[in-house]
Amino acid sequence: MAMIARRSKSSVPLLHEVLFSDHPLPCSYTQRQTYVDVYMKWKKDSFFDSIDTIHRSVQLKPLIALKNCIVSSSPNDYCIPISVISKKGLELGIPIKVARFLRLYPSVFEEFTGPNYNLPWFKLTQRAIELDREEREVYLKFKDDIILRLKKLILMSGREQMLPLKIIQGLQWYLGLPDEFLRKPEDNLGGCFRVVEIEDGLKGLAVNVDGSERFLSVMQMNAMKRGVYSGVDGEAIEFPLYPSKGLRLKRKIADWFDEFQKFPYVSPYEDFSDLDPNSDIAEKRVVGVLHELLSLFVEHAAERKRILCLRKYLGLPQKVHKAFERHPHIFNLSLMNKTCTAILKEAYCDRGAIEEHPLAKVRKRYIKLMKESEGILKRKRFNNRPIDQSDSNIKDLDCTDDEDKKFTT
Repeated sequence: MAMIARRSKSSVPLLHEVLFSDHPLPCSYTQRQTYVDVYMKWKKDSFFDSIDTIHRSVQLKPLIALKNCIVSSSPNDYCIPISVISKKGLELGIPIKVARFLRLYPSVFEEFTGPNYNLPWFKLTQRAIELDREEREVYLKFKDDIILRLKKLILMSGREQMLPLKIIQGLQWYLGLPDEFLRKPEDNLGGCFRVVEIEDGLKGLAVNVDGSERFLSVMQMNAMKRGVYSGVDGEAIEFPLYPSKGLRLKRKIADWFDEFQKFPYVSPYEDFSDLDPNSDIAEKRVVGVLHELLSLFVEHAAERKRILCLRKYLGLPQKVHKAFERHPHIFNLSLMNKTCTAILKEAYCDRGAIEEHPLAKVRKRYIKLMKESEGILKRKRFNNRPIDQSDSNIKDLDCTDDEDKKFTT
């Protein structure tokens, strides 16, 4: 494992002098920087690479978008001719032909011949219809919870308390927001949200909050439950650590982690304008923001490039991606599906620590239904194989072309 660390000079009292002072304020640490320029070689963790709810999202996201398109076009019959959606592949995030994508999931989409011109039509299977109803019930029952997650995301923007709608739309899947919430936000999200005009003619979504209302992060709430945090500014909260198997840190870096944990915790919902961006306390705030952000998401994970889009608005440094690398006991980076996905370890290593998103169970059922398509297609290929060919000429039943593998595995 490769580690690089750089120690910078300090012009303020040492750590123990501040920790044991009468008023250990966060600003006391803002000029101190120890080992923050750390590079760690990426290490694969098979456990996190095997989580279906995270890595099958690549297929599930366009599948649900297509399902929603069918439901909105035909809310009574749940069927649609291929001609209506064949040109919407780009809009729905489907990188292959729409008809081919539909045929990859016969457990969700059932094909039949239409009434005119023998054109192919597709309808939702009965189990897909039931899941759609269950999903809509979740949106109705847990609307306040889902809206609160969006509200917290916007409040992490600091004094602005506003994010561009374009940025929120890019995170819609991770937040579990239904399409109609962002089509007419002022009608669907409640009175505390308002649409505002920002630069370049773009629109943003702002939040109105009562000045006396205080929002606590997951870290703060869990620390209070453990009795190690009273809510006073400047208190230290240690991040739960979950080392991956075979991941060992050099003594120098391990000592830095121990010291890092003792710094005060700065809530993602607090003002951070007075922090020195090059200090350890600012580094701890960045880790806290990333921890809280991932805790709001459905799978407690997201593509790293999506998080980087928030850099400007959440007060994150230019090289915020390095925070994931410097804290491998808190975050995991997975390179599955030819992208880099940041995963919050605590959500999967301590199930009771972070509240499950209301939509999580429904998505698991969608994935289970999707996986049944693999067996259906395999049996179909077996039944359609030529009988008069020798075994040596019969194509391996598990083999599909590259595109089919991409969307069924």
